[in-house]
Amino acid sequence: MIKEVIVVEGKDDIDAVKKAIDADLIATGGFGFPKGVEERIIEASKKRGIIIFTDPDHAGEKIRLRVSKLVENAKHAFLPREEAMNKKGDNIGIENASKESILNALSKVRYEKITVKKEFSKTDLIKNKLIMFDESSNRRDLLGNILGIGYGNAKQFLIRLNNYGVTRVEFEEGIIEMKKRLGE
Repeated sequence: MIKEVIVVEGKDDIDAVKKAIDADLIATGGFGFPKGVEERIIEASKKRGIIIFTDPDHAGEKIRLRVSKLVENAKHAFLPREEAMNKKGDNIGIENASKESILNALSKVRYEKITVKKEFSKTDLIKNKLIMFDESSNRRDLLGNILGIGYGNAKQFLIRLNNYGVTRVEFEEGIIEMKKRLGE
């Protein structure tokens, strides 16, 4: 059982997570946040802490940001996009993920730092072909999955590297794993 309350987008996400792990969950109801949801999230954060586990799409990122602004010290779990696709490939969501994918994402929970560090810079991204190259997007996606920080555009990715407690050692080991998987 996970101590924190997991915040997801909808009821189907709750069902998928409950199939993978015994946990308490709150659904935001998408971006609408029905009456009382924000209060429940704030109360859960104060009493047990929360893990934000939203879909790896634009709407999910907006919801993640909104919940992050509501509470301090939220933890974040990220599901790789390809593991959140339905069989037709026309829907991305936690509800489509396997039990193993959900457990893997929750095993790599990241804590958002309140004080921003500047461990990583644009130079690190360029040096490792994470920006300014044809395959940069795919490389960020793969490295984000390895590090447990999810996919992001260049700006988002750099913010996540610096804000989610990624160490230089983890980054370098992640780069090695990424290159190995890409056959470089």
